[in-house]
Amino acid sequence: MTLLLKLSRFIDWLNEQVGRGAFWLVLVVTLISAGNATMRFTIDYSSNGLLEIQWYLFAAIFLLTSAYTLQKNEHVRIDVLAGRFSPRSQALIDIIGTLLFLLPMVIMVLWLSVPLVVESIRIDEYSANAGGLLRWPVKILLPIGFLLLALQGVSELIKRIAFLGGRIADPNAKQDNPEAELAAAIAAAAAKGEK
Repeated sequence: MTLLLKLSRFIDWLNEQVGRGAFWLVLVVTLISAGNATMRFTIDYSSNGLLEIQWYLFAAIFLLTSAYTLQKNEHVRIDVLAGRFSPRSQALIDIIGTLLFLLPMVIMVLWLSVPLVVESIRIDEYSANAGGLLRWPVKILLPIGFLLLALQGVSELIKRIAFLGGRIADPNAKQDNPEAELAAAIAAAAAKGEK
């Protein structure tokens, strides 16, 4: 189990780095979008390439941060039901969900996406739009993003099993709560302002 926990920590580190790096793409896509809109309204110029790069970057943000989101336990789940269960029951639900739903879905997407990427690279596929971009760079994000998600699923599985074995603390417990920290900072600033 010690070796598996080291593997889990490495996967967590990898997805943390990729996820934090992908956050910067939000700034890039915002600047491109603002620049494109400004050019369209000021000098009446627009480019399909600029529109497509926004879509590509949005895809990159979504695909490259999905594993990070799973790692931080911020993915969509039915907390109304799961929150009523004990931490051990939640860990069992996560194990079953990972084995029956997450990993099979990720493996299927990987299996189906690789031939699409290979074909796109082989034919040097471009967008059908005038001034459009090369397609394989965005298509290659599918297997990369889903591979990272599969790895994070394995990491989460290792952590849940280790938790059930008493080797680690509850991985479902929230380590940090940025919303609560922000609310506390706002309350503290408001209290200072009232004095």
